[in-house]
Amino acid sequence: MFNLKQLTFVLFFIIGTHTTFSQLGFSHEIGVIAGPVAFQSDFGVRNDFETDAGNTGIGIGIIHYINFAYRADCNCYSTDTYFNDHFKLRSELSWNKTKLDHFGEWVDNPSPSYDQLRTHHGEANNFDIGMQLEYFPLSIRSFQGFAYRFAPFVSLGMHYTSYNPKVYTDEPGGNILDPNNFFGPWVQGQSSVTDVISDASGSTWSTVASVGVRYKLTVVSDLMLDLRTQYFYSNWVDGLNHTLDSNKANDWLVWLNFGYIYYLD
Repeated sequence: MFNLKQLTFVLFFIIGTHTTFSQLGFSHEIGVIAGPVAFQSDFGVRNDFETDAGNTGIGIGIIHYINFAYRADCNCYSTDTYFNDHFKLRSELSWNKTKLDHFGEWVDNPSPSYDQLRTHHGEANNFDIGMQLEYFPLSIRSFQGFAYRFAPFVSLGMHYTSYNPKVYTDEPGGNILDPNNFFGPWVQGQSSVTDVISDASGSTWSTVASVGVRYKLTVVSDLMLDLRTQYFYSNWVDGLNHTLDSNKANDWLVWLNFGYIYYLD
């Protein structure tokens, strides 16, 4: 179920943090990001190229930065400290969607006992809000002054995720929760199909880590390339949570996003 209280807490925390830094006079940046998402879940086979290539989708987002190196209230550089010259605080509102299917050795088996696996499909829909702290090894001041065009960075943060998966089958009736349409081995040790598959909405926290680079386009704009890994603290984000030995981790994704960033102040 969508947790309104937790979402409200995250929103107020982000707004409060940005308000505090804004009152200190630090400058702002805003941008948009988009790119392909590879969703790693209980669909398909672990460490399988066909699964990784097949279960891909798209992600889009809006991002905001607090730039500690520059002060908007005086149109001047801030105090020259290591933190101010090498860190930025990033907030993000994003959404990603991935259609999910089974790939690999099991669905390639022509035996009729695997027909239910071949006809089972899903879809991950995730709405994210959160913050990351980005570290730039090179000087942010020098980058803004065109001392170099490229500025690599790494980041780490926490996101709150609201997920809304879809599950369905091509079997007659289209009801994946019908035991006759369900891949039997998944339900071993469980009392019912609903212990393994669910299209219920929910929410969870996630850890986000990324590595990327900015390219200085103009005095007030950058291009960005960012490769992200996001690990969810839930195994229901994809709507499937079977108990076979192959299910060793919660759902996670890899997102390669391209961005455009504009300096507001």
